[in-house]
Amino acid sequence: MKTFVILSDSHGRRAALARIAPLFGENDYIVHLGDGSADMRETFSAYPEKTYICRGNCDGAYGEEEFVIEEEGVRIFCCHGHRYGVKGALSRLAARAKELGCDVALYGHTHRAEIREEEGVLCINPGALGSYSAPSYCYLAVHRGKVTPTIVPLV
Repeated sequence: MKTFVILSDSHGRRAALARIAPLFGENDYIVHLGDGSADMRETFSAYPEKTYICRGNCDGAYGEEEFVIEEEGVRIFCCHGHRYGVKGALSRLAARAKELGCDVALYGHTHRAEIREEEGVLCINPGALGSYSAPSYCYLAVHRGKVTPTIVPLV
C-alpha cells in the first residue's frame, strides 16, 4: 500500500502547512496541486524523492504544469485544474486524464473539497489548505489497483 498527502491552494498560509507537516515523513507521497507552490520549498528540500508540486494560476515558475504518478497499478493525473475549466465542469479534466491513461485525476483551483467520478475517472480535489473558512487536505491510500480517498478537515 502507498499513501499520499494531497494539498492545494495554500496561498502562503504556511501555518496551516506546518500543522500537517508531521504527516509528511509518514507517507509515501506529498503532492501540492498549486497556488502556493513556493510554500513547498522546505518540504521539497526535506523530502525531494517523494514531493511533487504543480504550478497553479497564482504561482510563478515553481512547480510542474502537470504530471502523472503511477503506483500500485493506478495512474494518477495531477494538475491545478485552471486549464481544464474545473470551476464549471470536470469533463475536460476527465478527458485529459483518460488521454494519459489515468484512473484518477487530482486537481485544485476551486477551493472546494470534492470526490466525484466523472466519465470513469475518479476526480479528487483536496480543498484549499489556505482557506479562510474550512481548510482541508486529502489522505489517499492506493493498494493493488484500489484507491481510497479521504478528505480531512484541518481543525
